Amino acid sequence: MIGLGTLVNTGAIFAGGILGVLFGKLLKERHQETLSVACGISTLFIAMSGALKYMLPGQEESLRAGGSMLIIFCLTLGGLIGEALNIEKKFEQFGEWLKRKSGNGNDSRFVDGFVTASLTVCIGAMAIVGSIQDGLTGDWSTLGAKSVLDLIIIMVMTSAWGKGCVFSAIPVFILEGGMTLLASLIKPLMTERSLAFLSLIGSVLIFCVGINLVWGKKVRVANLLPSLILAVGFAFLPITF
Repeated sequence: MIGLGTLVNTGAIFAGGILGVLFGKLLKERHQETLSVACGISTLFIAMSGALKYMLPGQEESLRAGGSMLIIFCLTLGGLIGEALNIEKKFEQFGEWLKRKSGNGNDSRFVDGFVTASLTVCIGAMAIVGSIQDGLTGDWSTLGAKSVLDLIIIMVMTSAWGKGCVFSAIPVFILEGGMTLLASLIKPLMTERSLAFLSLIGSVLIFCVGINLVWGKKVRVANLLPSLILAVGFAFLPITF
């Protein structure tokens, strides 16, 4: 039906306005900020996917845009869940505890360095897929390659952000070790589609970490971590994103 897109778009705007009037007061300022950032990042990736189709000649078929709705749903819903749980705050509290226990109480950059470095080396397809491969087949080659990259990344980040970056090894050990141990249990869930969705959303979150590294802390990336769980869940819905 010609014009259906316009009707759907118009209806969505009206619906959004009504929901805003009815429930807007339930959203705190930080919730609104995270939703705005999530929408902005989604828009950036949609724009990049469209531009790349024309910037790389002869690659139109392999670069067909996809996953736009997945990114939007995962980031916005995941962001709301993360804000409700306030994951970023818990990361910072753990960083403050580490700072005291490690005798770095006077290091003003310790917490920022720990949080930024932890998110940089924990989030991403290599950490997730590598841990699953290690747990299911004993193939640790992906984590081995990641180790070399992380060594260089943390070396550079430590020189810039301080000792807090070194302690990012703790969440890496917990995350990757936990996923490796649980790999046998989640094996039925790790379909090709779910891994692809995880890789996509993980890459988007890495992009967010990059934004913080270049322009200062603009995105509460830890509060977007539930997006990874949603990505796996969406993989089992009979919907084309």
